[in-house]
Amino acid sequence: MEAGPRRRSPRLFGTDGVRGVAGELLTAELAVSLGRAAAAVSEAEAPQVLIVRDTRESGEMLEASLAAGIAAGGGHALLGGVLPTPGAALLLRRYGFDLAAVVSASHNPYRDNGIKFFGPGATKLPDEAERRIEAHVAAGVQASRGPIGRLRKLQGATGDYLRELELRFSGLDLSGRRVLLDCAHGATYRVAPEIFRRLGAVTETVGAEPDGRNINDGCGSTHVEALAPQVADGGFDLGFAFDGDGDRVLAVDREGTVVDGDELLALAALHLRAHQRLPGDGVAVTVMTNYGFHQAMAQAGIEVATTPVGDRHVLAELLERGWALGGEQSGHIIETGFVPSGDGVASALLTLEALTGEGDLADRGAMAKLPQTLVNVTVADRDSVQDATPVWEAVERENAALEGRGRVLVRPSGTEPLVRVMVEAPGEEECEEVANRLVELVRAELG
Repeated sequence: MEAGPRRRSPRLFGTDGVRGVAGELLTAELAVSLGRAAAAVSEAEAPQVLIVRDTRESGEMLEASLAAGIAAGGGHALLGGVLPTPGAALLLRRYGFDLAAVVSASHNPYRDNGIKFFGPGATKLPDEAERRIEAHVAAGVQASRGPIGRLRKLQGATGDYLRELELRFSGLDLSGRRVLLDCAHGATYRVAPEIFRRLGAVTETVGAEPDGRNINDGCGSTHVEALAPQVADGGFDLGFAFDGDGDRVLAVDREGTVVDGDELLALAALHLRAHQRLPGDGVAVTVMTNYGFHQAMAQAGIEVATTPVGDRHVLAELLERGWALGGEQSGHIIETGFVPSGDGVASALLTLEALTGEGDLADRGAMAKLPQTLVNVTVADRDSVQDATPVWEAVERENAALEGRGRVLVRPSGTEPLVRVMVEAPGEEECEEVANRLVELVRAELG
């Protein structure tokens, strides 16, 4: 009798853990299976697994299910409650836990939720470990490899995270600073205002009354435009907007101008370099980073490494090179000297540290941001762009014409039937002209 075709494990993990609509894709049953599998693949005999979550109404259900799976798999689940994603990585490293899990869907609407794991190095699990978890889930193994584990609350997790922030920024005095914080009704709603208060700032908050369904709803870093007039009209020195799980931040200066991750990263890089705290005199960014950032770093003598989109790629580049600072335009800023993860609250404090004695955010001058046009072109097959020779010939021509002044980037979306066309140039009109030419060509070639 011939063996049938080998079954492949279903793909559960995406670019940032397992994510989907809670109760549909991400069910309690799946969370139990993921917990059991994570305990099974751990190298520790009875792994200690920290679990934290954001404020979504499905978070408690998934936290409990995940913890039950971990215990069923012979691990011990420690429930840290509501805490930003970087808090999980930081406490894992501080206490030597074997794993940490975060129940969150970051900047997504409340109906979505997700589960992502951090390994012993306080970094997200590598692809190979995620594939092993998927294989265990697919196999449907029910039995524990040993005694059943325990569940307990980790008392003081919030206080521990705050103390780590306070220690890192112990020399930062925010007395007299008026700061407005948008906590997206998410995981930073308690810790962000508290650490700013401890460091002396006069702080007010919006988006700090979570009800389980209002996370990211018209607030936070994905809706930073709502914060801008409140900062300007309220006479604040600056404002910060976090996302739902607290691993990214965008800023608003006193005039109501939004400051994105590229500009915050440039400010941090120049500050750390000036104080001999930028290992390797280098910074890692993604292909979406504004060309003006590259110009500013070149002028300052700071090397720039460019990676694909995603904070996972940025962190991998930092670890490989032995560098400490990297980030994305979206506001993921990683300073590995503090925690090897994006940390919105720490990044906001790093921004204020960089501004100490240097004026206000409105006067920052860290980089001259080039105008940028980004168009998403719907196509039948996003991967077919790789073989569209006329498109790449046009990209080469446009890049040659913009050399030293700007750039063109064309890439397929990782999740949707789209090809993204991005153009940066010294002027808005030139940006739009170049983008229009390329968009029409992509449509003609790919349909």
